Amino acid sequence: MDGVTYFVTWRLDSSQGLLTDTEREIVRDALCFADGTAFDLLAHVVMDNHVHVLVRPRKPLQQVVHSWKSFTTHEFHCRTGRVGRVWQFEYFDRIVRDEDELLQKLRYILGNPWKRWPGIEGYEWVGQRGGGPLA
Repeated sequence: MDGVTYFVTWRLDSSQGLLTDTEREIVRDALCFADGTAFDLLAHVVMDNHVHVLVRPRKPLQQVVHSWKSFTTHEFHCRTGRVGRVWQFEYFDRIVRDEDELLQKLRYILGNPWKRWPGIEGYEWVGQRGGGPLA
C-alpha cells in the first residue's frame, strides 16, 4: 500500500441506464470525501457509465473501492430512486509503475470526456489533486 499508485476503473451494471448529472455529483463527492485520510486521490473522472481514478490508498484498495461503490449505491437508491445493482461487481486496477505511466494515465483521465464527446464545453466531474474540477 505505501506509495503504490493505482489506476482504477469500474462500470455501471449492464442493467442500469446512464448516470445522471446528480448521480455524477454524488460519485465525485464520494471520491473526494476521504481524500487525504483513507487514500490520496490524484485524479478522477466520472463518466456517464464508468469511473476512472488515480489513487494511492492508505487502506487495502479493495476496501477503498468497496466503500465508494457501496456508498454511492446507497445514495442513488435513497436520493435518485435508482434500484437494483448499480455497479458491476468487479473493477479493473493496474499498479502505475513509473512517472511516465503516471503521466499517461493522468492525461487519459483528464482527457476522457473530450475524447468521448469532442467539442464539449467544460466538464464538472473531472479533476486532479490540487486542481479541482477542470473547465
